[in-house]
Amino acid sequence: MKIIKHSGDIVDFDPEKLRKSLMKSGADDLVVEDILHKISKEIYDGISTKKIYKRAFVLLKKEANSHAARYNLRSGLQLLGPAGFFFEKYIARLFDAEGYHTTTNLTLPGKCVSHEIDILIKKGDALEMVECKFHSAREMKSDVKVPLYVFSRFNDLKERKQIVFSKNETISKCWIVTNNRFTSDAVDFAKCSGMNLLSWDYPKGNNLKTKNDIDCLYPVTCLTTLSLAEKDKLLILDVILAKELINNSEHLDKIGLSANRIKNVLKEVRELVRCI
Repeated sequence: MKIIKHSGDIVDFDPEKLRKSLMKSGADDLVVEDILHKISKEIYDGISTKKIYKRAFVLLKKEANSHAARYNLRSGLQLLGPAGFFFEKYIARLFDAEGYHTTTNLTLPGKCVSHEIDILIKKGDALEMVECKFHSAREMKSDVKVPLYVFSRFNDLKERKQIVFSKNETISKCWIVTNNRFTSDAVDFAKCSGMNLLSWDYPKGNNLKTKNDIDCLYPVTCLTTLSLAEKDKLLILDVILAKELINNSEHLDKIGLSANRIKNVLKEVRELVRCI
């Protein structure tokens, strides 16, 4: 059975790949096998992965909103656009959870010109810059032009001492983060240049997919009990992670939710942040 990926590529349907993605939702084995069985009966030659995803999402939501929310991670990341400002805040939260001090949206002087920096992070004595590349379309990739451009900015910035967190410091490392993927030549250049990359699936075992499972860092845009407009309102209130609602439930009242809906949203959040 041939299916069509977001990129337009035609590949064989792989039930094992679908099974693994369903397992990551937190659903138990019986639920996963039941959903896999139903979808396998419904697919046809030429079906898109988008339609398969939507069907799996609906079936997971019938079992538990939190299962669907976990499965919804990549789409949730895409809702942190369209400009990517909230994606930058989300990435800063990921570094916060790993013990970094972070600050966002800075303009710093380089040796030759000034540069707008998405995020600066610090752990110990190391000051590092993070540039975020947000794509609103899932099939888009960050090619080698991105690390080439960012590397030139990094080289200009590292020539100047920066006063950011407490003292004059030199930026010693550079990160590029994208919600999608990097091309192979982008990865090769970054490796050769000593740059750090973070994407949906890179590096293996420590990427955006896996980092969420470590500390339940799901964005509020994953939640299935909120409308798109309500998610946008929470982002404007600087509520970026779903887990932030547990101790700040008053934000749900601020955006106009009824007491019953607040109860449902918090139920989904509490189930979602039980790391799997």
